[in-house]
Amino acid sequence: MNGFFKIPAPFNEPVLDYAPGSKEKLALKKALQEARSQVLDIPMYIGGNEVRTGKLHAIYPPHDIKHQIGNFHQGDASHVSQAIDAALAAKPMWENMPWEQRASIFLKAAELLAGPYRAKMNAATMLGQSKNAYQAEIDSACELIDFLRFNVQYMSEIYADQPTANGKGIWNRLEHRPLEGFVFALTPFNFTAIAGNLPSCMAMMGNVVVWKPAFTQIYSARVIMELFIEAGLPAGVINLVYADGPSTGDVIFNHPDFAGLHFTGSTGVFRNMWTTIGANIAKYKTYPRIVGETGGKDFVVVHRSADVDTAVAALARGAFEYQGQKCSAASRAYIPSNLWEDLKAKLVNEVKSMKMGPTEDFRNFVNAVIDEKSFDKLKKYIDNAKNDPSAEIIVGGNCDKTRGYFIEPTVIVTKDPYYVTMCDELFGPVLTLYVYDEHEFEKTLDIVNSTSEYALTGAVIAQDRYAITVATDKLRHAAGNFYINDKPTGAVVGQQPFGGSRASGTNDKAGSKANLLRWTSTRTIKETLVPVKDYRYPFLSEE
Repeated sequence: MNGFFKIPAPFNEPVLDYAPGSKEKLALKKALQEARSQVLDIPMYIGGNEVRTGKLHAIYPPHDIKHQIGNFHQGDASHVSQAIDAALAAKPMWENMPWEQRASIFLKAAELLAGPYRAKMNAATMLGQSKNAYQAEIDSACELIDFLRFNVQYMSEIYADQPTANGKGIWNRLEHRPLEGFVFALTPFNFTAIAGNLPSCMAMMGNVVVWKPAFTQIYSARVIMELFIEAGLPAGVINLVYADGPSTGDVIFNHPDFAGLHFTGSTGVFRNMWTTIGANIAKYKTYPRIVGETGGKDFVVVHRSADVDTAVAALARGAFEYQGQKCSAASRAYIPSNLWEDLKAKLVNEVKSMKMGPTEDFRNFVNAVIDEKSFDKLKKYIDNAKNDPSAEIIVGGNCDKTRGYFIEPTVIVTKDPYYVTMCDELFGPVLTLYVYDEHEFEKTLDIVNSTSEYALTGAVIAQDRYAITVATDKLRHAAGNFYINDKPTGAVVGQQPFGGSRASGTNDKAGSKANLLRWTSTRTIKETLVPVKDYRYPFLSEE
């Protein structure tokens, strides 16, 4: 497995603009209409079989909670066990398949998604997760395509990584084996691309997978599975189950063949799983690989030299695209006193101009939050801010769940840099601002660095290069992805590998070779071409 085959050079999938009358817009509107016109019956996929339990859970768009679009069949612990058995049964043939054959499956999946599956995948994401057309396009189409293409490239580079030195009469080589056992992918609601990447990048390296998506992402997860099957993925390599978290974890983390966890989700859930894995460590045949990308409390620091329009655009897009439901979303910002009045006026005007409503209306920039639990949590924070003397809502603040879970884009200004919404991860369209003395930039950077337990993304907006240099240095450990004069969201596969540290995860950088390397176990092979036939060394001679 040393890279003899030349694979197609990866490239980032162009983002379609869905202009009025464009071919892609017409196709997407047709796909949306077809999806809304039926109630899908969504099975689990175990060992190549569609599994239906009869325990149905209804699916409604978060922005249209009275219109049913599907039912999924919920499983239980027995189905998780079946998925493990199916994965282990598929393992011998899959891990021994030549790597270029595995690569071709995922390259085909990328091309299918770039073509005939594009509108279907985007429509499913728009309806099931309440993403507007552009947010769906950059996520469920472009980013997932990029993951598939670039991961094949990274896979070939890993296999081509061989020792450069060989002693006389010796041939050294490395075998990058899959992990021994099965691996578990636990994926979130907010990015269809993450849901597709976590199981597929592990499978690509010869591993077999049990995949459990968030219940609120199942509507598009089923399209991902259909895509992989059409691309030629053999039965049992990736098994898709819909069991509750405790039941799934109890089976997965007590199984002796558990070999790895690939996770994106909340910090609390990740810590609980790590604790369980640690307690069960003696049960496993190997030490499991644990890779996780978790929470964020992402910042924007504006310097007194900043261009105000640049700062406003970074805040508006960074905080309110996809309703702030990105782990990278801007949720706290630090504004210098000299720019405050101008920035405030422009930001309020921009937020007021944002249209909110269902995703099927392409004029809407803001859509619904994912579910009632999220709505209620966000409303509570907003209501508390309305009654707190140390906080002021300068725009937004209204909430309505009559027809869907709609939270207005909301900007809070606080006098306390450690106010609760400057510290807690909210995961919604709420941005909190703190105005600092323009001459206390470095002191403010210290506050930024120490306020949150998270360290995922962050940004500095400045024209003064010395200020940028100072911020880059002082915030070295505050963000795994750091942006200069840009919003703290929008990492692109192959350009900005994504991940953070501290309470934000293991920083194994999705969209890079480093992540794929975690799903291999390397064996060193030394072959002596002409072996010695006597134990005696020359130094043993008496002369």
